[in-house]
Amino acid sequence: MAGALEGVRVLDITNVFMGPSATQMLGDLGADVIKVESPEGDVVRGIGPNGDQRMGPLFLGLNRNKRSIVLDLKQPAGRAALLRLAETADVLTYNVRPAAMQRLGLAYEDVAAVNPGIVYAGMFGFSQRGRYAPEAAFDDLIQAACALPQAVAEGSGDIPRYLPITIADRSVGLYAFGVICAALYARERTGRGQRVDVPMFETMVPYIMGDHLYGHTFVPPRAGYGYPRLLSPERRPYQTQDGYVCCLIYTDAHWKTFLRVIGKAELFDTDPRFANITTRTAHITELYGMAAEALRERTTAEWRELLKEADIPVFPMHTFDSLLDDPHLADIGFFGEAEHPSVGRIRTMAVPSEWHGTPPPDMKPAPRLGEHSRELLAEAGYDDEAIAELFSCGASRSPD
Repeated sequence: MAGALEGVRVLDITNVFMGPSATQMLGDLGADVIKVESPEGDVVRGIGPNGDQRMGPLFLGLNRNKRSIVLDLKQPAGRAALLRLAETADVLTYNVRPAAMQRLGLAYEDVAAVNPGIVYAGMFGFSQRGRYAPEAAFDDLIQAACALPQAVAEGSGDIPRYLPITIADRSVGLYAFGVICAALYARERTGRGQRVDVPMFETMVPYIMGDHLYGHTFVPPRAGYGYPRLLSPERRPYQTQDGYVCCLIYTDAHWKTFLRVIGKAELFDTDPRFANITTRTAHITELYGMAAEALRERTTAEWRELLKEADIPVFPMHTFDSLLDDPHLADIGFFGEAEHPSVGRIRTMAVPSEWHGTPPPDMKPAPRLGEHSRELLAEAGYDDEAIAELFSCGASRSPD
C-alpha cells in the first residue's frame, strides 16, 4: 500500500484553514482528496505573494495531495455533479454552517440517499444542539470564545491578545482528521456510514479549561482558575548572554540538580518553596524568576552543555530563520524543495509521521483552480459533450 489511506476517496467542500488542514492530512496518508471549489476558488488562494495568480503560500501549504474541481453548487447542474461524485466517495467534508448545506440540497440525508455508506463530516463553529448553532465562527472568534486571550493576558501581563497562529482552525482540523479516521474504522466494523459533527467551540474549550479549570474542577471550588505554572509571566524563554534558551525545570530531580549547577544546592533542603511540586507550583513565578536571573550569566551554548549533562531538558530558542537551518531537521530532510508546475520552485515540509509498513505516497503539488475538473467529471461518468455543457453554463470550469 502506498499510504495507510490508499483507496479512500474524500470529497472535500472545505476552504480557508480548518477543513483544508484536516483533508491535507488525509491526503498525505494516501487518500484521494477531491477539493471542490466555487468558480471564485478558495479565498486563501489570494493571500500573500503570488496571490494574484491564485496560488499564494498559505494555499500551497494547506492543499498538497489534492485534486481540484470547480463546481458551482448553487446551480442544479453543479449540485448534480457533486452528488454523482458522492456516489463513489467514502467521506464528504464541509466547513460551512449545516443550514447552508441544507439550503444547497446537500444535507446528510441528501448525500446519504445516493451513498448510505458515506462519512459526512462537518466542521463549523458550534454544536447544533445549543443556542449558538446558527452563528458564524472564525479562528479569532473561537479563540475569544474559549477564553484563550485571557490566558495570554494573565501569562504576559499585557492586554488580551490572540495567539499569532490559527490555533483554533488547525487544532480543530487535527481533531477532525482523527474523528474522520475513527468514523471510517467504525464503518469497517459496522458497514454503516454516518454524520459526524466537529464544532470548533466545543473542541477548543477542553484545550483551555483542561489546564485552567484548575481549582474549579472541584465542587465547591478549592482554588481559583488557572494552572499557575502556565500563567506565570516568568514562563518564557530565558535570556542568556547571547540569546534565549528554554529549559524546563520541573521535577524534584530537576530542581535539585539546577540549584547545584547555579551554586545554591542548600536551598533544596532549606527553602520550603522547593519541598514538592505543590509548593513549587504555588511559588512558581518566584522560582522561575530565580532561574531567569541565573541564566543571564552564561551563553546559550554553555547552558546547553551544563543542563544536558544535568539531564534537564534544554533547547535554544529558534527564530524563523534559524528554524529553516535546524541540523536535526536537516538530518531527516524535513524541509525540501520542489518544482511546482505552475509557480516554480517552492519550499516543502515533510509529512511528520513516519510509517514503516504503509509509508505516505510521493507528495503531489497543490492544484490550480479547477485543474482536475475535466478528469474528475470523466471519472464520474460525464462524456465530453456533458462536460462541455457544464463548462458553458458556468457550473464547472478548468484553468484552460
